[in-house]
Amino acid sequence: MNDRPLILVTNDDGIHAPGIRTLIEEVLPFGRVLVVAPDKPQSAMGHAITIHSFLRLNRIDLLDGVEAWSCSGTPVDCVKLAIYKLLNGAKPDLLVSGVNHGANISINVLYSGTMSAAVEGAMEGIPSIGFSLMDHSIEADFSPVCPVIRNVVANAIQHGIAPGTCLNVNVPRTGGVPLKGIRVCRQATANWEDEFETRLDPGRKEYYWLKGEFRSHDHGEDTDVWAVDNGYVSIVPTQFDMTAHHAIAALNTWDHAVG
Repeated sequence: MNDRPLILVTNDDGIHAPGIRTLIEEVLPFGRVLVVAPDKPQSAMGHAITIHSFLRLNRIDLLDGVEAWSCSGTPVDCVKLAIYKLLNGAKPDLLVSGVNHGANISINVLYSGTMSAAVEGAMEGIPSIGFSLMDHSIEADFSPVCPVIRNVVANAIQHGIAPGTCLNVNVPRTGGVPLKGIRVCRQATANWEDEFETRLDPGRKEYYWLKGEFRSHDHGEDTDVWAVDNGYVSIVPTQFDMTAHHAIAALNTWDHAVG
């Protein structure tokens, strides 16, 4: 009987992205590894699942000694298929997602396929972590992320993660400067100021391309935005219970009589 922890690895950049290879290599010393990841990039898919089309799983050779499958669906589809088809309903001991190319700080967590996979893991009662490197370059250097993965995974295995939550870990681009450390943070209040650029296709028909600028309105030094802007790794405990508990009392003062 193998008593080493089973670690499920997924992402949203696709199974051939360099970030997932880094993540696999860093978690291998901690246990047995199963990889199920999208067969193509699925960034900004959020918590989407496939319900109007079929899904495929294909076994692939990714790393020696690692069972790996590509999935035709979204990151959340990958988690569901891993649990209910490949593991026949059994739950892995840990789920890790990433390493994402680009930031998942603040409001980006709602759009992120990387973090939605981790949230799905938490919904299944699995300790889950999403890792992101704040560098979109295809030549991004993932080496600063490696000690962060080892640290956070070791702590998660030793101490566990609070039920109903997962961890959102963002590593700033260092430019060769050593990281200052790790800070546990809250999610900053920020938003995207969206803009749609109008373009013409070869047939001279209009189409629209989403652009925008990320704006943080939160100047607190306890936020994920402040941490990464100042050379720290941010860890935000993230929950899937979206109830605005602070608003319940005010709503209960309304006249709720019907008819």
